[in-house]
Amino acid sequence: MEIQRIKKSMRNPRFLLRILGPSEYAQLELRGFPVQSVAASFSAKEAFSKALGTGLHGFSLREVELLRAENGRPSFKLSGNALQIAQERKIVFQVSVTHTKVYASAVVIGEGPENAGT
Repeated sequence: MEIQRIKKSMRNPRFLLRILGPSEYAQLELRGFPVQSVAASFSAKEAFSKALGTGLHGFSLREVELLRAENGRPSFKLSGNALQIAQERKIVFQVSVTHTKVYASAVVIGEGPENAGT
């Protein structure tokens, strides 16, 4: 994910409200919405959708919150349809995010019965 793409999108005041869930929004707001972190969150949501196997369909981006523990470790908080689909498929997700000044990226691993052996 190009950081500049997210920076441009953040000019629209509704952008953050459309992609960030409430807990995620609050965490990033405390940090002043660093564009690299917002880009990492967006990238993680895209990677989640691919690991789930639905693409960006069937759930809202706000239902997939990338939260960071005090030590910086990322994890997902799922709600709504995203949680329902993950529970139905019995998939547990792990996420890793990183960024530079130019790019943000995320890797999501979905582990469960449907993903066994892949």
